Amino acid sequence: MQNLQPSYPVSAAGNALRAVRLLHEHDELRVMDVADRLGVARSTAHRILAMLVFEGFAEQDRHKVYRPGPALRAIRGSRATPPPDLITIAHPHLQRLAETVRETTHLMVLEGNGTRFLDGVEGPQALRVSFRTGTLLPAHVTSGGKALLAELPPERLRALYPHGLPGEGAKEREDIERLTAELMTIRHNGWAYNLQESEPGVSAAGACVRDHTGTAVAAVAVAAPSARYSRDRLTELAQPLLAVARDISRGL
Repeated sequence: MQNLQPSYPVSAAGNALRAVRLLHEHDELRVMDVADRLGVARSTAHRILAMLVFEGFAEQDRHKVYRPGPALRAIRGSRATPPPDLITIAHPHLQRLAETVRETTHLMVLEGNGTRFLDGVEGPQALRVSFRTGTLLPAHVTSGGKALLAELPPERLRALYPHGLPGEGAKEREDIERLTAELMTIRHNGWAYNLQESEPGVSAAGACVRDHTGTAVAAVAVAAPSARYSRDRLTELAQPLLAVARDISRGL
């Protein structure tokens, strides 16, 4: 369907460019997001987004969510994106890891400042974590999300959280400094963990999957009931987790 040019052209080029930057940084926006972050009325935000759709910088889905359009995707073409056969390559490795550690395994990618779960294999034990395929969770509370955030330069990380980390009472400076310090440790160790941060009673360890250039394009994680895996025991998962992450990477 051909996009029609809005009858109310946007003259504030600065706001339009800032909206493009927001879309680049977050991958999905609603009218209220743009209005809040630009400090404009929702009617103005709607006109800005309509112009971006017309120019090909944005697309709107049936849920009225705006995503990067073909023009923006072309500009940022060098940005790492998951290979189209990632799930096919990773699934048997997820299966093997689930059988080895007897816990649930996940495959995920970074989507804005969230983590999208692409695939998973449930562990064989009666008490287990269910897989979350299709779910989007805040990246900073998932082990795989943290591993992927640790790959980002500081300016990119801060751009993902212009108002601090999500959550009641969040304070931008303290939250980002705390997260930055944690990500430095993750980079040093090569893997990340979360202790009941994404869901009560669930602990997890995650590591990056890399393409042939060494760029992190996804993460693999093991999730287990916290009753079985305390912080100290999570280190037991690191070796098989990292081995599988390397095996998946070799297939990309």
